[in-house]
Amino acid sequence: MTTARLPVTVAIPVRNEEAGLPACLERLSRFERVVVIDSASADRTCECARAHGAEVLQFRWDGRFPKKRNWFLREHPPETPWVLFLDADELVDDGFCDELARVLPSTRHAGFWLTYDNWFLGRRLRHGTPNRKLALFRVGSGEYERIEETGWSRLDMEIHEHPVLQGTVGDIVARIEHRDDRGLAQWLERHRQYAAWEAERWSALSGTCPPHLSKRQAFKYRCLPARWFPWVAFVDSYLLRAGWLDGVTGLRHAWLKSRYFADIGRRIRRRRREER
Repeated sequence: MTTARLPVTVAIPVRNEEAGLPACLERLSRFERVVVIDSASADRTCECARAHGAEVLQFRWDGRFPKKRNWFLREHPPETPWVLFLDADELVDDGFCDELARVLPSTRHAGFWLTYDNWFLGRRLRHGTPNRKLALFRVGSGEYERIEETGWSRLDMEIHEHPVLQGTVGDIVARIEHRDDRGLAQWLERHRQYAAWEAERWSALSGTCPPHLSKRQAFKYRCLPARWFPWVAFVDSYLLRAGWLDGVTGLRHAWLKSRYFADIGRRIRRRRREER
């Protein structure tokens, strides 16, 4: 019996992802369309994508709006009813696809929160603060928030920009596997860039909280400048959410995430002092 393709375009923003991309693409045969959005990769990323039947688009960022995901939605809008944004190190399974096949045909929601099982330093984290993203939504229901940057970073893809959708949002229960196997040095460098971007964003908005954020996101955003917030984040992830059950790896992950929040706070406070 032939299984109908899921009415979803999977969009995968990439740059130099030849190592992890094949495993991601191998799981996507049930989707109607798969698009890889590349940023001038210097490795075999594009060849890997085409070998697995994916369409490849090239994106060049000029440092202004839009970034990669909004550019795709605006310049190459999917013809499917739904779009799912995946990273090259995120893997779906049949359980996830089966749930989409059950839920999408009859839902009235404009989008869905997705939950991820993180791997850190070669080990799966089964506890701690869950990683959730609003990464599946109806085509035409909205796009990622518009943020006018002025040379904040070299991040050409929406990382912490949130989708702003017209309509209600639900949850997909089946989880996606996030296999970040690029090592601690790259994790630290990425989060250094994220911290710099977050601090610039907070300063540009003068600390006002965007109205479309969830309650959890809004709480984090309001508290970023506070010196106590990294400790609250650590206690929440490691103790209250049982990150300690993941052993030394759980401790390291919770501690490094708390230091990431501390880095954002330091940058915001330094910017405040400079402005005075």
